[in-house]
Amino acid sequence: MRLHVVDHPLVAHKLTVLRDRRTPSMIFRQLAEELVMLLAYEATRDVAVESVQVETPVATTTGTTLARPRPLVVPILRAGLGMLEGMTKMAPSAEVGFLGMARNEETLDIVTYAERLPADLTGRHVFVLDPMLATGGTLIEAIRFLYERGAERVTCICLLGAPEGVARLEEALGEHDVDLYLAAVDERLDERSYIVPGLGDAGDRLYGLAE
Repeated sequence: MRLHVVDHPLVAHKLTVLRDRRTPSMIFRQLAEELVMLLAYEATRDVAVESVQVETPVATTTGTTLARPRPLVVPILRAGLGMLEGMTKMAPSAEVGFLGMARNEETLDIVTYAERLPADLTGRHVFVLDPMLATGGTLIEAIRFLYERGAERVTCICLLGAPEGVARLEEALGEHDVDLYLAAVDERLDERSYIVPGLGDAGDRLYGLAE
């Protein structure tokens, strides 16, 4: 696994506003979208491309387009949906699938409750969207699920990560080709497995349930 923490003033600024408990849901959603776009810019730096001939108003030239099969963007329901718009703005020709996984707050086990993906992911570069990498359980199960479907490569984009989750991901997925992009790695997890200092429950804040 390769960890990439995006060190950029705009990333740090937007993350700081997201952390602020006073930031309303509407602004939270907007900033989350903008932050995802910045992270996606870095995460797609080596996406597969191919040459294409285009006619400009002046001449014929060789340009670049995303190679086929197109990248597949997979938000983890529900909070990952709040990242989808920012990702597809950066890669509008990418295809979109959905994977519903949730953590049982009592047992911390990961439960898969929904999926809408191609049956065969052979040759596909899959971008997984999940705001918070806490214990790592959800991402580990999602990545395993995608590789079992034949994915060639998986890139994960999260707003925040905890050291415990990053370490667990690396330990559990050492045999897989995985890139992880984060805006920051925070201090630790608390007794409820929330990221500290974190930004609270990203799903609740995205959809106004925390207000």
